[in-house]
Amino acid sequence: MLSYYLTLALRSLRRSPALSALMVIAIALGVGASMTTLTLFRVLAGDPIPHKSAQLFNVQLDAERLLSMTPGGDPTLQLTRFDAEALLREARGLRQVMMTGAQIAVDPAGSAAPASAALPPFMASARWASSDFFAMFEAPLLHGRSWSAAEDQAKARVAVVSRALAEQLFGQSDALGRTLRLRDKDLTIIGVLADWRPAPHYFDLTLGAYESAAQIFAPLQTALDLDLGRSGDTTCWATAQVPDTSALNAPCAWLQYWVELKDPTAAADYLAYLQRYSEQQRSVGRFERPSNPRLTPVMQWLAKRQVVPSDIRLQLWLALGFLLVCLSNTVGLLLAKCLRRSGEIGVRRALGASKRAIFWQFLVEAGVLGLAGGLLGLALTWAGLAAIRLNPTPYAQLAQLDWAMLSATLAVALAAALAAGLLPAWRACQITPAIQLKAQ
Repeated sequence: MLSYYLTLALRSLRRSPALSALMVIAIALGVGASMTTLTLFRVLAGDPIPHKSAQLFNVQLDAERLLSMTPGGDPTLQLTRFDAEALLREARGLRQVMMTGAQIAVDPAGSAAPASAALPPFMASARWASSDFFAMFEAPLLHGRSWSAAEDQAKARVAVVSRALAEQLFGQSDALGRTLRLRDKDLTIIGVLADWRPAPHYFDLTLGAYESAAQIFAPLQTALDLDLGRSGDTTCWATAQVPDTSALNAPCAWLQYWVELKDPTAAADYLAYLQRYSEQQRSVGRFERPSNPRLTPVMQWLAKRQVVPSDIRLQLWLALGFLLVCLSNTVGLLLAKCLRRSGEIGVRRALGASKRAIFWQFLVEAGVLGLAGGLLGLALTWAGLAAIRLNPTPYAQLAQLDWAMLSATLAVALAAALAAGLLPAWRACQITPAIQLKAQ
């Protein structure tokens, strides 16, 4: 029976090609606009590590001076080196990481890189972190390994680089054992990172929510020992200028600290531990404010930091509104078409077609329009995302149409067309055959 309804639908569409094309275009425009913005919103607001986000927590401690306190306010976003190293030593979580970002000069000539011997020194993004970084955030290694906790404490001169940087410097991804010169310091490459770009860049939002992953990774203690520098936010609360904000006892917060905990019970225990630690630091005079530690899982952290640009949310609502407008126009066109075919419907009813058969005939016709509109809408969505990728914003290159959104585009088009076809289909099956035959 479905094939019969499809045959009737195709015949009907061929009899009025202009009207049919208008309905297909209306559906395609609404679907294309809404799915373009929905795809972008999904990329920007999605869970960057969905199977683990409830186990990863950002740690905040309120170490600032009492005079700078805002009643009811949040603690500083980052930790001091003293507090980060203390928490790392006690290792109360499954894994824990303290880290910071940096921009560092790479010397291709000093790196003995024949593939780039003619290249001048250039700046590359870097991340100085403790040893659990790769396991905690599931950064995939293409070659080699990451450094151990012992190597971190020993200030080993080792590094992990991205595949792109390895190929740029050495002409191949396998750069294990090669020398990497940063400024005038040499590090040995022990690992190469596979392509990896978590979005949002949740573990360090100070460098930008949608920045690419770093090109160079090295132990934090090594970076401090070699004075490789850092970038990102630094909050100090000393009454006088701090000569070295990276010093162990400097009253400056500049390190991101994350901990992995296996379940809510472990999270509650860890928060209690942070409360005790804060009280201990108050008792020795380091903390002046009332204890106010925070332990925030990934998705709550992103919401707190308001990562998704507000204009993207507005564009999504506008696009969905535009889709509703297109569907209302489609409903009107289908109703007009239904009224024009009242005589045909009356004849079919007189020949024995049931109301149910008429209803399904018109609903299948709406579905055919939806599939055609979905295919055209898919092309418009692809074109819209391609236009977004031309934008210079950091997140533009993330606007990609994956298989999930491709399927969703077709499903939305079909569902929208069927919803638009319900009223015309119901109206068609209510036509009284005797009245139509008499009028004819």
